[in-house]
Amino acid sequence: MSVMMGMRLVVDPARFEEVLNANRDRAMAISERGKQAGAIHHRFYANQAGGEVLIVDEWPDAESFQKFFESGSDVGELMGQAGVTGQPQPEFWRELDTPDKF
Repeated sequence: MSVMMGMRLVVDPARFEEVLNANRDRAMAISERGKQAGAIHHRFYANQAGGEVLIVDEWPDAESFQKFFESGSDVGELMGQAGVTGQPQPEFWRELDTPDKF
């Protein structure tokens, strides 16, 4: 069963979005590398209060994400260019089998 990976970034969401859009080819290359490493879904979300971006990915397992994330400096370089502060820590979540899901 796949896992959801969530990672909070302390960064101005507008600046983050601006940098990724200005570096479209680089962002798309990272995205493609993620797909090749097993990523199933990938999204960024801005905190409505501001000051944070949440990365939400679905991966086959935590190890696949870790291998991807540690395999190149391009992700960290792009985060730095966007102004991400602190060291982001991924968290992994597994789906629970409950009768109310939809």
